[in-house]
Amino acid sequence: MANVDETNQTKFPNQYQTWLATSEQADKEDMLAAYPANIILWAGSSFAKEYNSPRGHQFAVADVTHILRTGVSVEEGKKGLSASCWTCKTPDAPRLMNEMGIEGFSGANFTDLGTEIKSVVYCSDCHEDGSAKLALPRPHAQDAMAKIKLPFDKQNTSMQGAQVCGQCHVTYYFQPERSDKVNIPWIFGSTADDIEKYYDTRRFYEWIHPISKTPMLKARHPEFEHWSRSKHAEAGVTCITCHMPPATDDKGNEFTDHKVGNALEHFDNTCKACHSSQQAISKTLAKNKQQINTKARQVEDLLVKAHFEAKAAWDAGATWPLMNDAIMGIRHGQWRWDFAMASHGLYAHNPEEGNALLDKAIEQVTLSRTLLAMILKQLDVEKVDYPDISTKEKAHAVIGFDKDAAEAAKVMFIKNEVDKHWHPVARQGYEN
Repeated sequence: MANVDETNQTKFPNQYQTWLATSEQADKEDMLAAYPANIILWAGSSFAKEYNSPRGHQFAVADVTHILRTGVSVEEGKKGLSASCWTCKTPDAPRLMNEMGIEGFSGANFTDLGTEIKSVVYCSDCHEDGSAKLALPRPHAQDAMAKIKLPFDKQNTSMQGAQVCGQCHVTYYFQPERSDKVNIPWIFGSTADDIEKYYDTRRFYEWIHPISKTPMLKARHPEFEHWSRSKHAEAGVTCITCHMPPATDDKGNEFTDHKVGNALEHFDNTCKACHSSQQAISKTLAKNKQQINTKARQVEDLLVKAHFEAKAAWDAGATWPLMNDAIMGIRHGQWRWDFAMASHGLYAHNPEEGNALLDKAIEQVTLSRTLLAMILKQLDVEKVDYPDISTKEKAHAVIGFDKDAAEAAKVMFIKNEVDKHWHPVARQGYEN
């Protein structure tokens, strides 16, 4: 990659330097500490272990390496976390898919390919090497865009730019019958309803919730889906327009800023063509955010109660025929909550859809709790135990997760494997 790297630095110095500047986007928030109810909602999945707000592209490899969700190495011959977790973090992923085959790559263990990962999100993730021509190197994205009749090679430059971002800023799942390869579930369409229909038709679930026994689904940052149905999309405004605005260097040369960031920080270059007042748009965004967050907290509270009410029913001898409708209400309500809240910047990208998703989630979980109340009464259950989950530590204790032990194992893995054998890019932002 060295020669290509040198070529990119020489041919596109401004783009390269602004790409390097994503290392300044180093702040992250512990989302489980901020919202401990999420630990209960994700109990039984790795998301309940650690979940942080996103950082700049420069930290993509290091963050997925260090987070507790990806665990540690497994014994030789044992199946660990799929290498598919590397898919959107590095251009080495498409390279390895070409070398190993898509299912050969996804069927490998995440940690076994760690020594192969030598670059973070880079020029070749979005462009043909050594040129400004846009590219879509990930097979799952090529397949998905074809499913919704937007094949990459038939789109104009504006839509191609959005698709380039959308190859990773999109929801997906690991396809179990295809060696856990990444798949975007758009067979029926890309709305929450369409994707739910796909999952329900396949009887698919990612895990069984250990508290409520609900077969769960997980959304993952569906920014492309929300954007595609937004007022911005209707107006031809894409991810690039807002987050990678035109900039000018000290010689007067215009270029695209590759320090992907907040649109309002560059209001004059991004928003001013449509929004006359930065103060007004900031006020609207703050209102949207507060409205969505208020509803999200309401859904979380309802879901937590529903999970524990289902547990009380099971403990009292409930059967699957009795519980099915209530359980499906939990599954579908949490799916819509997650499809809203897993999307970064929903309050700006598509607040109308966000509110609709959360309103429907409230309706579904409320119905689920009504059914559970009837079941509990039928089973003579008079009291449900709702444990204290007011802090991350208390919530982890409720689900039986030993964070200290997990962190100790991770520290040893980093020390003995990553620090000794992996490329330094895996330690970006974690150097002592």
